[in-house]
Amino acid sequence: MGLRRAVQLCRLRPPAPPRGPPAPRPPVGLLRPALVGLVGLGVPLATAWYLRAERRERRRLWLLLDGVGRFGRSLAVGIHISLDYWWTANVALRGLEEGSPARAAGMARCHQRAAERLLRGALRNGGLYVKLGQGLCAFNHLLPPEYPATLRRLEDRALRRGYREVDELFLEDFQTTAAGLFQEFDYEPVAAASLAQVHRARLQDGTPVAVKVQYIDLRDRFEGDIRTLELLLRIVEFMHPDFALGWVLQELKGTLARELDFENEGRNAERCARDLRHCGYVVVPRVHWDKCSKRVLTADFCEGCKITNVEGIRSQGLGLRDAADKLIRVFAEQIFYTGFIHADPHPGNVLVRRGPDGKAQLVLLDHGLYEFLSERDRAALCQLWRAIVLRDDAAMKRRAAELGVEDYFLFCEILMQRPLGAGRGALAGALTREQRAYMQEMAAQRFPRILGVLRALPRPMLLVFRNINTVRSINAALGAPVDRYFLMARSAVRSWSRLSGERAAGARVWRWLRVAWESLKFEVALRLDCVAVKLTASLLRCLASWGLLPHGERLGQHLRA
Repeated sequence: MGLRRAVQLCRLRPPAPPRGPPAPRPPVGLLRPALVGLVGLGVPLATAWYLRAERRERRRLWLLLDGVGRFGRSLAVGIHISLDYWWTANVALRGLEEGSPARAAGMARCHQRAAERLLRGALRNGGLYVKLGQGLCAFNHLLPPEYPATLRRLEDRALRRGYREVDELFLEDFQTTAAGLFQEFDYEPVAAASLAQVHRARLQDGTPVAVKVQYIDLRDRFEGDIRTLELLLRIVEFMHPDFALGWVLQELKGTLARELDFENEGRNAERCARDLRHCGYVVVPRVHWDKCSKRVLTADFCEGCKITNVEGIRSQGLGLRDAADKLIRVFAEQIFYTGFIHADPHPGNVLVRRGPDGKAQLVLLDHGLYEFLSERDRAALCQLWRAIVLRDDAAMKRRAAELGVEDYFLFCEILMQRPLGAGRGALAGALTREQRAYMQEMAAQRFPRILGVLRALPRPMLLVFRNINTVRSINAALGAPVDRYFLMARSAVRSWSRLSGERAAGARVWRWLRVAWESLKFEVALRLDCVAVKLTASLLRCLASWGLLPHGERLGQHLRA
């Protein structure tokens, strides 16, 4: 039975194929063992190198890795802000009318979220990102108010570093700690900004000093941050071709690099003090060179409050008008006459204190970022400012051409940071709501033309614009107690006369007569213009009171201005 069953099974199964030679085994891969070997050797070698490397080399390695994180954070901030604005405008506020209170409140919340994201990103990235945030604060007439109000923290309360890092830097530069170099040294900084933090200390003779200590990793990360910003600007330009701003960074890269040299900053401070020695209301802290290096600057400690601290100024018994007047005159002197211009006069760098005469005295700090304007460009700028105030269009066009600009009217509006209405009196007073709206619309609608004007100008004018706009924003923060435009015009006329007279050798009497004559002509023109403006305002008030003119909000704003 078993035999029969076996025979049946054999009949059902097909015959087995003949066995050939055994199939060759696949070759053992070389890639995986090579990778394992490289990792096995590389990790111990890298660890050994890291342990034996100097602290500075280790720091550079970590900065290289952190640079990827800074780029990612910057990109994420930009994407979040863009998406938030798109969602708010197209989804969250869809159906709400333009100008309605509900839409305005929703956009204000969106502006606040964007400003807070920028603040957090700048604080985490530090360095150049903080400086860019500080620059945005000066555009309070163009940006929504949430931006400058939030970003003002960057002026003197940026991210602070610990005492270990401070001592590490002092050991590298002075071969001793900060406490060993000074009689007293307070490791808690009194201020912290984009490039450094400031500590209070005492010299061995007891002199109180301010010690500006650069962030230890700043020099090593500078080039990486510049490349990151260049890449981000290329991305922005690709997405928004009208916002081609890469050339600005290229032009300012060398100037920003010089700001990292604190010895150069000390020399700038001493030159500024020499240039302004005839201004008795200006103080530049004296530098103590034996306690300075490329990354440490020691100067006299000067008390005072920020120039935008209205209550602080008043508590000293000082007037806002006096402080604003002196601020405008001192920087106008630099722009129009000396040509050696402080390019970063944000409120944290200008202190106000009570002087020996009982009036406001200005303390100028942070002299790292300076620009020099040639005498030729200064002369053209002096005459341009005078022509703008007097509304001499022919002279405006001629002087703008001397600075390389054809679109003279747009250039003049950028320079003055306000609309140039009909008549000279259009520059008087603070910006009205309509004027502010006009400037915001101009910045948005004519941005490519604005960039064209800026590219046509001499390169030093870029930082001159920064100075002018920052001073404008400070005057506005104080309530515009003085007429900045006419004050600067007076300084421009006087400086142009002085520059012209200096070119005539041995003509001191002639120079004095020329200054007096030009100033007299300008003052007479201004006085006549002021009389015309006051008569016009009085006439409008009379017509409104007699019921011949509707006394609306727009008329009220015009009369207040």
